[in-house]
Amino acid sequence: MHEEQHTFVYDGDCAFCTSCANFIEKHVRTRAKVVPWQWADLDALGITQQEAEDAVQWVEISFQRSGPDAIAVLLRRAQWYWKPFGWLLSLKPVSFVMWPLYRWVARNRHRLPGGTAACSLPQAERDRLRGQQ
Repeated sequence: MHEEQHTFVYDGDCAFCTSCANFIEKHVRTRAKVVPWQWADLDALGITQQEAEDAVQWVEISFQRSGPDAIAVLLRRAQWYWKPFGWLLSLKPVSFVMWPLYRWVARNRHRLPGGTAACSLPQAERDRLRGQQ
């Protein structure tokens, strides 16, 4: 499998998530496609909208990871100096701790730098509000 076929999927409607994705694209060089789930062909990637809404996703033909596990794979596929962070995140004890932290960040992303009120809304509510504009 070629790295060009790797995909990192995030929530493009969330300003915090978009800021993180912009950081990845600028500082974490990888050949993976970094794409908002709203613009991705989720069926072709083999992920559901619910999975994409719940957490970032790393997709390869052979496997898929989500949340901090997806971030770990992304870092392991980046430049040499990011790889140790990816391997560290992949350790079971670290991953075990990172999941609750990831969920906390996901629930509170509208309060974090770069976040907006829209970050806290479920996708169905975002869609409804967009239709009213």
